[in-house]
Amino acid sequence: MNIKNNDTIVAIATANGIGSISIVRLSGDDALNIALKIAKKDSLIPRYATLSKLYDNQNDLIDIALLIYFKSPNSFTGEDIVEFQCHGGIAVANLILETTMHYGARIANPGEFSKRAFLNNKIDLSQAQAISKLIEAKSEDAVKLLARQLKGELKEFVESIKKDLLFMLAYTEVTIDYATEDLPDDIYDQIDQKLNSIKLKLQDTLESSKRRDGLIDGFKVAIIGKPNVGKSSLLNKLLNYNRAIVSNIAGTTRDTIEESIKVGTHIIKIVDTAGIREANDEIEKIGIEKSIDAIKEANIVIALFDSSKEFEDEDQKIVDLLSNVENKIIIKTKSDLKEVIDSSKLPYDIISLNTQKNITPLIDKLKQILDTNTHDNNISLISKQQILYVESTLQNIEQSFIPLQTGELEFFSYHINEALENISNITKPYEHTQMLDVMFSEFCLGK
Repeated sequence: MNIKNNDTIVAIATANGIGSISIVRLSGDDALNIALKIAKKDSLIPRYATLSKLYDNQNDLIDIALLIYFKSPNSFTGEDIVEFQCHGGIAVANLILETTMHYGARIANPGEFSKRAFLNNKIDLSQAQAISKLIEAKSEDAVKLLARQLKGELKEFVESIKKDLLFMLAYTEVTIDYATEDLPDDIYDQIDQKLNSIKLKLQDTLESSKRRDGLIDGFKVAIIGKPNVGKSSLLNKLLNYNRAIVSNIAGTTRDTIEESIKVGTHIIKIVDTAGIREANDEIEKIGIEKSIDAIKEANIVIALFDSSKEFEDEDQKIVDLLSNVENKIIIKTKSDLKEVIDSSKLPYDIISLNTQKNITPLIDKLKQILDTNTHDNNISLISKQQILYVESTLQNIEQSFIPLQTGELEFFSYHINEALENISNITKPYEHTQMLDVMFSEFCLGK
């Protein structure tokens, strides 16, 4: 679906502030004409950088800058684009912006360049989301993942699934409407095999995406334990400054504290939680409830146990909370004191640590878990919306097996249609004419 815009949009494409270069971008039918007026030139060679003087509508010199012309349809938006690469600083860029507006351009709405690229079939929705996330990426791993999606990896994944679903739907519709047509003898076996293949692909994608949840915005790591076990001391050591108050008074931390640090190539959000224990104070109870919520939301949980004290009921409560946590690191703190705790009651691998001194073993363990969860070649979904679409697709695939086996093809067709619409929403909404194209290309109907 290509669109034709009568208006030409303009925006400053670089961040505000002082820098060596600022870029002003024009896109639309009149982009070239406006640029030629400002540069006082008769033409621009597409994809060549042209050094030119730039003038405002009063014929006053603004700057000497580079102009690059991208001729439609070979541009990001699919329209004529001209970029002004001028000297940095907001003043020069603003003068160019105002001059383009004087000659008929208007300020672009947020995301309008990408919207036009989508409407002109230059990118799909998955690539548009990748562009947005790439701008905000905080780690090297996030950049690499988003670059794969920007390249079209997720688009190819979706298209392969759509192709199989359209195949099933086409044969089903032919069977329903043209029962006398000759169909392959093994058609139901083919459909069953394709359904199972799609189911496995979707399950693998969901599992991989959930493992890497937090790759873009930062993995969440919760520090938990009973009061006075050394949680705040560990946070301060990880941050290398005193972010949390440390005292011998139990219950000092009443609320969760969240900070971000870099571990290897990963960004992690560390959440220091209130000590988990039986409390009578209402405010402390709320803090403990938040601690339990933090465990559920965390990608990794660091559980601290005081090695200088006996194993208590409060410690057991921590162990019970860890039973459903996949990625956990168990630390015995205060290793410089005499060990009293019964380690056999901690049914996990344990790191002994003096949180005031060397925390390298913890950093190494964190890096190991993060590397394991991020360094794979599977397709990854980058938003909750994409995950919901894949979950809905998978649900309809699973619900389609029974009507296929019982011959209730109308119900089977309904679930396949739903699956098609859901998976297509990741890239570009499904149009029913796509199924008709498959039908009429595969079968000789109406003979």
